[in-house]
Amino acid sequence: MKLSGAAATRFFAAPEPDRAGLLIFGADAMRVALKRQEVIAVLIGPEGEAEMRLTRIPGADLRKDPALVADALKAQGFFPGPRVAFVEEATDGLAPALKAALADWQKGDAMLVVTAGSLNKSSALKKAFEDHPNAYAAGIYDDPPSREEIEAVLAKAGLKDIGREAMTDLLALARDLDPGDFRQTVEKVALYKFGDATPLTPADVAACAPATIEAEVDDILHAAAEARAGDIGPLMRRLEGQGVNPVTLSIAAMRHFRTLHTAASAPGGPAEGIARMRPPVFGPRRDRMLRQAQNWGMHRLETAIGLLTDTDLTLRSSSRAPAMAVMERALIRLAMLNRR
Repeated sequence: MKLSGAAATRFFAAPEPDRAGLLIFGADAMRVALKRQEVIAVLIGPEGEAEMRLTRIPGADLRKDPALVADALKAQGFFPGPRVAFVEEATDGLAPALKAALADWQKGDAMLVVTAGSLNKSSALKKAFEDHPNAYAAGIYDDPPSREEIEAVLAKAGLKDIGREAMTDLLALARDLDPGDFRQTVEKVALYKFGDATPLTPADVAACAPATIEAEVDDILHAAAEARAGDIGPLMRRLEGQGVNPVTLSIAAMRHFRTLHTAASAPGGPAEGIARMRPPVFGPRRDRMLRQAQNWGMHRLETAIGLLTDTDLTLRSSSRAPAMAVMERALIRLAMLNRR
């Protein structure tokens, strides 16, 4: 039988142990592996592998000896509890052996869990599971996770009291990060909030989200965008001492001001523009950049981007002007431009 959508999400979170088998397939090996780990962990529990209630069968081994899967399904261990026979990296060439094993499955046998790569509509392996009355075939695609899936990940990490804005940021993270990276970020947030009973806030999410720019560079860009010309000199000295390349700083400044321009020129206004940013902008940084976009306006930001383009060309040319001084002058000019 086919398994998809909300039904698949529910099954992965609470699989039925009396099912004969489950095929999980998809082009993204990481997504498939995470779902397989989730299902097997629920079926056999934390001690299942130590109690030898999990049998792993590489697809290559099964090709050499098709009887391995039937033996694994029927084998009885020393410890009570559900058992799983896991076949990884299966292909259509293994369909006959797996189909025969499913046909011979009886109540009390181990559950057959199989993972595979991308399978087409006519796949023999997929049909073996879809045609069986007591087995499932679930395709894992690159679509963003549903809200139900995200809430399941959050609940598993112990995060329950989540503010509306924090949930919006987490949904954006889930769309832009790989599943494994998103789970790691959620675990990091859970550790960050350990012992803290207050609701999760955008600032908490921002503190744990993967960084996209060094904090020191971020500081000087904010100074230029907020007309704080006096702060630029000391920040430049610190960046220079850390070995930051002027061209790298120029690229970061261009990215920052293009982001502001995109927000300021959005049809629904800067707030809508910031909300649609990819990669997303989080927490206090998002609020700060929203204020900057509103203060600058689209036309002055176009002037700023032109200034930065000229600066970048100068830095990459054969000019003998000190590169760091050229970049500092450009940032001060930006700060002064926003005062007008």
